[in-house]
Amino acid sequence: MINNFRLQSKQLTKKCDLDEFTFETTAELKPFKGIIGQPRANNALHFGFQIKEKGYHIYVAGMAGTGKASFTDSMAREFAKEEPVPSDWIYVYNFEKKESPQAISLAPGSGKAFKEEVEGTVEELRKLIPETFKGMEYESRRSDFIRIANQKKTQILKKLNEKSAEYGFMYSPTEKGLFSIALKDNRPMNEEDFQNLSVEEREKMMIKYDELKLVTIDDFNKLRETDEELVQGIKDLDKKIVADLVRFNIDRLIKHYKENEDIVKYLNELEEDILENVDRFKNGPINNFSFFDSPKDKEDSFFVRYSINLFIDNSNLKHAPVINESNPIYYNLMGSIEYRSQMGVLATDFTRIKPGSLHLANGGYLIFQMKEILSNPISWEMLKRALKTDEINIENQNKLMGYAVTSSLKPEPIPLDVKVIIIGDEYIYNMLYAYDDDFRKLFKIKADFDIEMKKDKSNIELMTEFIATHCQKNKLKPLDRTAVCRLIEYTSRLAEHQNKMSTEFNKIVEILYESNFWANMESSDIITDRHIQKAIDEKIYRSNKYEEKLNEMFEEETILIDLDGEKVGQINGLAVLGVGDHVFGKPSRITASVYSGEEGIINIERESDQSGKHHNKGVLILSGYLGQNYATKKPLGISISIGFEQNYSIIDGDSASSTELYAILSSMAKVPIKQYIAVTGSVNQRGEIQPIGGVNEKIEGFYEICKKKGLTGIQGVMIPKKNVKNLMLKDEVIQSVNEGKFNIYAIEHIDEGMEILTGLKKDKLDDLIMENLKTMQVNPSCK
Repeated sequence: MINNFRLQSKQLTKKCDLDEFTFETTAELKPFKGIIGQPRANNALHFGFQIKEKGYHIYVAGMAGTGKASFTDSMAREFAKEEPVPSDWIYVYNFEKKESPQAISLAPGSGKAFKEEVEGTVEELRKLIPETFKGMEYESRRSDFIRIANQKKTQILKKLNEKSAEYGFMYSPTEKGLFSIALKDNRPMNEEDFQNLSVEEREKMMIKYDELKLVTIDDFNKLRETDEELVQGIKDLDKKIVADLVRFNIDRLIKHYKENEDIVKYLNELEEDILENVDRFKNGPINNFSFFDSPKDKEDSFFVRYSINLFIDNSNLKHAPVINESNPIYYNLMGSIEYRSQMGVLATDFTRIKPGSLHLANGGYLIFQMKEILSNPISWEMLKRALKTDEINIENQNKLMGYAVTSSLKPEPIPLDVKVIIIGDEYIYNMLYAYDDDFRKLFKIKADFDIEMKKDKSNIELMTEFIATHCQKNKLKPLDRTAVCRLIEYTSRLAEHQNKMSTEFNKIVEILYESNFWANMESSDIITDRHIQKAIDEKIYRSNKYEEKLNEMFEEETILIDLDGEKVGQINGLAVLGVGDHVFGKPSRITASVYSGEEGIINIERESDQSGKHHNKGVLILSGYLGQNYATKKPLGISISIGFEQNYSIIDGDSASSTELYAILSSMAKVPIKQYIAVTGSVNQRGEIQPIGGVNEKIEGFYEICKKKGLTGIQGVMIPKKNVKNLMLKDEVIQSVNEGKFNIYAIEHIDEGMEILTGLKKDKLDDLIMENLKTMQVNPSCK
């Protein structure tokens, strides 16, 4: 009967058929473009890139190594080729509100020319304007203004002194203005005369002086008005002298950019400001500067206002931009305002406004990793604000956080039109979707990358083309048909399914690189299946130290395990351990004790805080199975203690639940279990055996222990029948099965498992259990 459950060697893997390939080596294959086995993600990305409505940004989900980042980038670049180059952007001085620099857009690629033309024009005016003031006509007209003003001032001063004499004073002009002098006998009083005055005389003189100031207010006002008229007259003269020159140069720019209203408005304001500040141009540019000072620092910083900040220059683009931001901290993403130290004080100006990746991607696509931006919460919040408002604001991060800022600007925001693509995993997507309302509204497209695909003819062909393309692109040796077959089998092992292939391309590429290395070591022109297998084996060997140490402990009997004979209430279960990138199977002895009492099942692992919630659930399911089968008429009235021997770490998962049930049933019936058959599988309350994960590693883990202690031909592993499709065992195990040295059984129900392990059918086993229960159940009167 046991042979009905034994698997044949052909069921333990699914070999690749060499006859499916018509090529000799992958060098004959055509290049591959695109992605393999991701129709859902492919469709989602195409839809996401094409739809332009607000809120349809893209979240790309999937495990690392599935090619999601590289494929997303390549697709973004393909769509970008069909879209126009976005506008250039400049920041210019705001003549009305200097703390708010103006943002102006220009035709793509014209920003650089505009900057050169404006700054060149201003520089030219700084050279030409001083020459204009050197002419005889200007000097003559300026002298006339000064002469007329001096005549007016002389007349006013004459009248002023006539009034002053009546009060005993006179006014004398100096470089610092009019200076009052006291008189004595109609002549200026000297120091000696002043010292000889009595206190009463001094007080009378001050009273007179106060009276004089009151009566001469109008005269002093006239003097000030005359000075102001002179300054304004010279200023008007200066403006008139250079007006034609300035207007000629600025009008030339206006004609060139007449289609851009914002530029025309700025140029008109620029012309007006130059004329208003023409006296700044009189001395011309300063050329000499010290080692420690730049020319701009040495010259009057006033002229910075006439600079152009070429904020976004798209002159080198041929289509819409695609920006991959690897470090989306706030300033890298949203732009920044740089500061410099002036006399120990931080200062800035509009030329120090720098763009972020959001500005650079404007009009195109921005791609970044979700985990990177979540480590910068302020970046995430400001990105969402920008996407909601459709504009990018550049603000000082300290200001956003409420800290004091020495000197800051508030640049005009720039309109935003960008498609944001976030690369992340499923867990982060679910968390954001559940707890972040903005995320749900803004990222309505989810491109979900799968980790496996069907192993059909079409996908196999695509995989071979991918292998060929990668080898050609990275100058690796071509693979022959045997190597391609072995690699495809390896992808099925990664997928843990005979009819599927893994899409974890990073792991496939690693094997390609390493097999190429081993081919080089052998001076082989091509990569064969031997080199692929060598790469796989060496990769395992580099990481399996812990597995080997455990196996040595089994061999030395530091960890106890029985591989022959039969025992009551004892069975070998199978678990999976992971160390870094290496996963392997580890047998564990499980024992169960049944005795009188009413405690039910005592999970030793749970009582010692070494049991995970999934393992706890599996143990509770056992209670349901036992109750349904053996306690429908009256309570069991027994206690069951179950535990993993020599285990000192957390046990989780329910894949050992059937194994535990076998040990319990054996103890209840006092029937021994074959120790040379290890068991894995989950069980439900109906006794049905459910599939588990890591089946290949579990089988191979037990096989290694049996091999070290000596294969006897009766040893084997019992697995769920539904896991047969997941078998992709290594050749050594398959060979041993084929030679009758090792056995693998597949079952569907707990009764079948007990028959294999004990040789007893269910009816006989149940009779033994019920008979033993009668002797163990507690008499209620003895409580």
